[in-house]
Amino acid sequence: MVARRLVVAVLAVLALAACDDEPASAPPPADRPAGPTPSSALPAPGSPGSPSTAPTPSPVTLAFAGDVHFEGVLGDRLAADPATALAPATRALAAADLGVVNLETAVGTGGAPAPGKQFTFQAPPSALDALAAAGVDVVTLANNHVLDYGLDGLDLDALDAADVDVVGVGRDARAAYAPAVVDIRGTRVEVLGATAAALDPTADPTGQWAATPTRAGTADAVDPRRLLRAVARADASADVVVVYVHWGVQGDTCPSPDQRSLAGALVGAGADVVVGSHAHVLQGDGRLGDGYVAYGLGNFAWYAPGATTGTLTLTVQPGAEPGTARATVTDASWAPGRIGTDGLAGPLPGPDALAFLADRRDLQACAGLSGAS
Repeated sequence: MVARRLVVAVLAVLALAACDDEPASAPPPADRPAGPTPSSALPAPGSPGSPSTAPTPSPVTLAFAGDVHFEGVLGDRLAADPATALAPATRALAAADLGVVNLETAVGTGGAPAPGKQFTFQAPPSALDALAAAGVDVVTLANNHVLDYGLDGLDLDALDAADVDVVGVGRDARAAYAPAVVDIRGTRVEVLGATAAALDPTADPTGQWAATPTRAGTADAVDPRRLLRAVARADASADVVVVYVHWGVQGDTCPSPDQRSLAGALVGAGADVVVGSHAHVLQGDGRLGDGYVAYGLGNFAWYAPGATTGTLTLTVQPGAEPGTARATVTDASWAPGRIGTDGLAGPLPGPDALAFLADRRDLQACAGLSGAS
């Protein structure tokens, strides 16, 4: 993988900073590139060597998969060897310039199960080692399981020290909404994570997990205003803006009205790519205005076998200048799979892969999306 972690730069206009208790401005990190790395493409005919002609950035590939946890047989694989716990299923993630998944579990070893929750998940910090070894670059923890064992069961020090970038959770609200900033051959990609999985508080406490200025927690998107401001800031500094959202209705293959509304708002705020999970089934992916949306990526590494899943790889052409030209998804391809008894997604055989493509067209239609090409 060529992705390399950069220091996150907080670039905020005065009005937005006042709302979020963030500094009005900050200098860019010392190792941030001044702009896209010049490609080998020749200048446009008629203007050779023109200083006003910006070089065209090279395309980047971004790969996304859905929910990952380490329960059941996956816990056994993690305990046996983190370096190989996921690697057999993650070739498409590792092959892309940037690989992103949702880690659907608390990461730590302490705490106690949250009262009133039917399912509580927890994995040791070695789960992050397994993801890094599998070729994953960015992990979102903004979901309804990250605090299954309370704040005592979330090892924030381990998140900070991980070899993957972790988004969507933090020691306070500012950290929870901060993007991962990744350089890919001079193209600046910023990835944010947030959760809009608001459940009945009488049955599930996850609606109380939002980070505050003084308390650790998740980046909340039930009220999306702060997330939209964070996306607008990222759009001002990044070549490509990605938002991974935990949202939707479990078991529904078509996105809910709330998902569709939030997706439109995120694209309008500057997100080039919006992906999500939580429904535990695949939902449609395709173009939405100036952006590309994949509403539901399903389960990816999960204790229940049989589910159809896959890895979505997007080829993205960055705009010429951050904040002035939108990045464009020029190709979208799936590596379809099915979760086996080992908890990992294996490739679909030929006839099932063809059926997957037909189902994808149906999912696009019910999501109101069009294809990438």
